[in-house]
Amino acid sequence: MNGTSGRAFIIVNMMKEDAGRIAADMTDALGSMGWATEVFAFEGKPSEPPRPEGADIAITLGGDGTVLYAARVIAPLGIPVLPINLGNLGFIAWVKRTDWRARLSDALAGRLTNSERIMLDVEVRRDSERIARFSAMNDGVVSGAGLAKIVNLSITVSGASLGTYRSDGVIISTPTGSTAYSLAAGGPILDPDMDALLFNPICPFTLSNRPLVVPGKETVEVYVEHKQREKTVLTVDGQDFLSLQEGDHVYFRRSEHRLKLYCAGRGSFYQVLRAKLNWSGGPDA
Repeated sequence: MNGTSGRAFIIVNMMKEDAGRIAADMTDALGSMGWATEVFAFEGKPSEPPRPEGADIAITLGGDGTVLYAARVIAPLGIPVLPINLGNLGFIAWVKRTDWRARLSDALAGRLTNSERIMLDVEVRRDSERIARFSAMNDGVVSGAGLAKIVNLSITVSGASLGTYRSDGVIISTPTGSTAYSLAAGGPILDPDMDALLFNPICPFTLSNRPLVVPGKETVEVYVEHKQREKTVLTVDGQDFLSLQEGDHVYFRRSEHRLKLYCAGRGSFYQVLRAKLNWSGGPDA
């Protein structure tokens, strides 16, 4: 490996196979080049967030969920992230576990480019008071929490009404999140470097309710209507949850921060899509 010495911050999901061993090997490899390393290892949901301040590079060992967790802390710091996949699907964590040495060498030598992914700010207001605020890399979901699930949600985009949706819920995602829950719910795939937000109703009662892509500067507001049959919940990146009440307003805006994510080149996202979704028989067809 090559690269000027610096400080690397390694975030390790110990629930993944071989995570501890790979983290130790990576620490040794970086140390041999004069790099200082700090390892943040966790199982389940950490009690405290990582503190990567002062790092020159952040490395995640896990899956897409590990990247989502790390992004909320790292994006405001402007530290580039090398995502190594120890899981299964891996749209965001694109580096294979067998390739981490080569890709780390590429990153430190400046041979990888940075994809700047927009983040989502999610704000909940109740009786005109802000009661919660979250950051997301993928999406925020307002949905029913009960068995019947159907909820009534009024949607506006920067003050313009889209109407009231009767559905299992709605997804507001970033372009990065378009390949996550929104894709499973029938939404389109967006290039992750786009400056846009995606609104996608989940199983809407009216078939004419379709997904909508809006410019990143817009604010999407979800209003929880009164007289709901089900309890309503906000889910952020599938990792943070908040019970909502009738009359709550949930605002989704593009964050002022973006996550710098190492990638192999402009076409790498499409190669991952073809491989993961098995388009045309896969990448070798």
